[in-house]
Amino acid sequence: MGDILSGLTALGDPQLIGLIVLTTIAGTIIGVLPGLNATTGAALLLPFTLTMEPVAATVVLATIYGSATFAGAITAILINTPGTSASATTCLDGYPLAKAGEAGRALGVATIASTIGGFISIIFLFIAAPLMARLAYDFGPPEYFALTLFGLSMLATIGGGSALKNLIAGAFGVLLATVGVDLLTGVERYTFGTHALYEGIGFVPVMIGIFGIAELLGQSNQLGITRHVVAMKAAKLPTREDFRRIRTTIFRSTGIGTFIGVLPAEGATIASMISYNEARRWSPNRDNFGKGEIEGIAASEAANNSAIGGSLVPTLALGIPGSPTAAIILAGLLTQGIQPGPTLFAEQGEFLGVIFAALLVANLLFVVVGLGGAPIFARITTIPVRILWPLVFLFSIVGAYAIHQSVVDVYIALAFGVIGFLMNRYGFSVVSLAIGLVLGAMVEQRLGQSVAMFRGEWWMIFSRPIALVFFALTLLALFGPALKGFAKKRKAIS
Repeated sequence: MGDILSGLTALGDPQLIGLIVLTTIAGTIIGVLPGLNATTGAALLLPFTLTMEPVAATVVLATIYGSATFAGAITAILINTPGTSASATTCLDGYPLAKAGEAGRALGVATIASTIGGFISIIFLFIAAPLMARLAYDFGPPEYFALTLFGLSMLATIGGGSALKNLIAGAFGVLLATVGVDLLTGVERYTFGTHALYEGIGFVPVMIGIFGIAELLGQSNQLGITRHVVAMKAAKLPTREDFRRIRTTIFRSTGIGTFIGVLPAEGATIASMISYNEARRWSPNRDNFGKGEIEGIAASEAANNSAIGGSLVPTLALGIPGSPTAAIILAGLLTQGIQPGPTLFAEQGEFLGVIFAALLVANLLFVVVGLGGAPIFARITTIPVRILWPLVFLFSIVGAYAIHQSVVDVYIALAFGVIGFLMNRYGFSVVSLAIGLVLGAMVEQRLGQSVAMFRGEWWMIFSRPIALVFFALTLLALFGPALKGFAKKRKAIS
């Protein structure tokens, strides 16, 4: 903890502060642009962070995550179009309030709720991640194998839709992780004689393809859409009476969002939906929800921003991403040669201190950006799609090529753009594919280490109590919903 605290002094570097400010503005722009979100923005910027120092690269990705999620509220309130799916519930009360001539009040409530929720969740991350890492410090390869397998089992519940399709997409991601030369045996797998594939399929081209180019293809049917922005002069801080009404909702939603963010494969969207429903359940003004109730705005925005800090807890402490954007941050750490887990806290505490402090500063900047720049950022939403998406496509191609100056990486990005588009169309989760790719390499590595540890007697993995617990949780995650449905049917018949 002392090393982490000492890392906070790095924020005295003017260049790092400037980077945080620029990235917060860039993330806000990404969040308000039609069709873009935190995940897409992080995927597009990922290749350009590879030339940075590890601290700066991680700060960029983490700040993009927070600021783009926050920016979703601006478009949700002013044009009834959530900048991110996590702000979908903000539309329900934010836009009606804006149409009633109180857009400034709605944005002020969203800004304060986002800032408080994000700030508290980062403090939770600061405290909980080292504790979780300490608990996992005695983990060996068998325990990590079982833990990673449990993380893969959570893919069934991510992204909504069919659990079977989510698992198929995740399995495809794991299969992609096996491409290349096996470091334990030296055997080439699925390289088809292509030298560029000897080291495997990189995270970055795949992320650019399934989150950037696929979204471009999906948005191609919106070329004629015209967006109208509700007029407003400036955002306003909540009055004392407004804050009195929303403070309980903010703290309750922050707790819900942080908890849900910690769960592997969950995220800000689910957190905002649950928090919105709970706010309506407990509010004395429940009949006003959907008509411009500020408690609804506060619930949604506090939850989706607090889920950010929560999702980074398992990402940093265990190497299990808690959200789609956290999976990209994890990929960024791995490509920088940084292995998340207990050793990260033991050996690079100062590095983590900088990350925590950067996130705190970014959350404070939301107040400035949200209250002072919202009208300006809102105008960005009027950029025609026919101009925006060719620029995104060019950005994607340059980013894919810049990693290794390899045309093969460009082909991979284009191919996975088409694959991602088709997956979205037919109900397969691209998020499951991304997490499967990231965790697939880990699960294979840990299994190989476990087998070597037990000298080929792989069944000895089941002699480890902690590993058995995670295996049991994996089975429960996979078959629990089916058993619950079967029990309900039996009860209905009887």
